[in-house]
Amino acid sequence: MDGSYFVSLDLRSCGEKVHEAVTDSITGELIDHYEVSHPQGGTCVVAVYEKHYYRAGNRLTLTVILDDLTGQTRVHCISGGGGEGLFRFDWGAAGSFENVVHDALDAYRI
Repeated sequence: MDGSYFVSLDLRSCGEKVHEAVTDSITGELIDHYEVSHPQGGTCVVAVYEKHYYRAGNRLTLTVILDDLTGQTRVHCISGGGGEGLFRFDWGAAGSFENVVHDALDAYRI
């Protein structure tokens, strides 16, 4: 999916929805989480998840960046690590991993 988008959820609720969606499978797990607040208000959260995808034959990572620095909650996802061989062909697994987040937030998209 291209770019970032906004959702109608507050930052905490959005983070909870993302976490529930990604860790809903046996192999989905949170690797690390980092949060920083801006002195003038707003917070940015970076969460890195990992999941095993059988069709890719390995583990993929998903980095989810959430912020409310503009007054609305913005979402941006980056997946990777699913490539196999010289051309990094992953059978669509990286896109599927990202779509878990997009599907969970679709009803809240602005």
